[in-house]
Amino acid sequence: MDQTFHDYGYRNAETDQEEDNDVKQTLAMVASGVVGNQNSIAEYSDIWSKPSSENFTQCIDPPKSHKSANLFLQSISLCKNYLLNYGCGFKDLFDWKHFMETLKEDIHIVETLPPAYSEIEPFMETPISWSKVSYYKTEILPLLKQHKVVYFTRTDSRLANNGLPNSIQKLRCRVNYPALKYPSPIEELGKILVSRMRQNGRLYLALHLRYEKDMLAFTGCSHNSTAEEDEELRMMRYEVGHWKEKEIDGSERRKLGGCPLTHRETSLLLKGLGFPSSTRIYLVAGEAYGNGSMQYLTEDFPKIFSHSTLATEEELEPFRNHQNMLAGLGYVVALQSDVFVYTYDGNMAKAVQGHRRFDGFKKTINPDRVNLVKLVDEFDEGKLTWKKFSSKVEKLHKDRTGGPNYREPGEFPKLEEDFYANPLPGCICQTAKK
Repeated sequence: MDQTFHDYGYRNAETDQEEDNDVKQTLAMVASGVVGNQNSIAEYSDIWSKPSSENFTQCIDPPKSHKSANLFLQSISLCKNYLLNYGCGFKDLFDWKHFMETLKEDIHIVETLPPAYSEIEPFMETPISWSKVSYYKTEILPLLKQHKVVYFTRTDSRLANNGLPNSIQKLRCRVNYPALKYPSPIEELGKILVSRMRQNGRLYLALHLRYEKDMLAFTGCSHNSTAEEDEELRMMRYEVGHWKEKEIDGSERRKLGGCPLTHRETSLLLKGLGFPSSTRIYLVAGEAYGNGSMQYLTEDFPKIFSHSTLATEEELEPFRNHQNMLAGLGYVVALQSDVFVYTYDGNMAKAVQGHRRFDGFKKTINPDRVNLVKLVDEFDEGKLTWKKFSSKVEKLHKDRTGGPNYREPGEFPKLEEDFYANPLPGCICQTAKK
């Protein structure tokens, strides 16, 4: 793991405060004419401003009559028991009482199986990915009636993105947003970290890097890695039996946009978009793989923070050895950030960007990895000046800032935009202009 970014933390707050040249101060200096015209007010405002909501707003209230969905969901509610009681799982990561209370009008959720069912061995079933309601009614419901207790071995991507009744789509969002809430220890520390990032009225960017060793091994991506690191990643890929792809052309995958952005590519993206070196960045990430890989970021953006540098040892003690809880902490800070940037389409990135859309289209930068790496390569080859490179980066991401856009069905579910990344249509509706 590269420890470079640990040098920049809350424990050095006094030094940080002296050095920080936050955006508000810059704007004031521009307005008074202290700084040159090259840093205009519009330029600094644009990088932080959220996209227009275009009269779109949340619309997740249940219809006056939604008994069909309610009855169906009640009939499979016993499956939830295993989720709620899974060790260091749902009950530890979420406020389960709030979850049950919020959804009590929609679905009957039980904390423990009733005595009549408690001795029954659950029937193990893996639902088919991206299934419609008809599948659960014709295939799963008969299994539940037959076996009484069914345990879903997989729950990710088991429901289609599109082609579902509005009542089901709205229920998904009532589950995702009002019902799913982290317990007080996570929420409270998350608020503390947010307040420290916003100290003295400063803005901050949350950056979700996916540059962990297992991610690089799984994707076969090793751009800018050493030969030793490349071999280590290849060996790991072969050692994990359930990873189907073994021989991967990482260079080709990168060109197709299938690789997480490297730290250098990420730095060039942020600089190209106009973020100054004084930008405060909260790092939402696991252990960065590669010797010195964080150097590219910390040299260009020295004000990088994480939970381990913002919080005290005592504050973090309850979260030790609980990676899911630390991930929850990162989710809270990322959700509240002024700008959220992610470098790969992982589950957390999708969940955060969908939540930020639902919360009023908070600015979320979705990198165009295919075209961005082309620009980076052209810049490295001397084919583009910095001015031309940055202009192209800005133009490339002009409409990739998390504003309203309709999720459209695709030829294959895997090629569709995920419902959790964009709950429009379904949970966001456009109101008539006044």
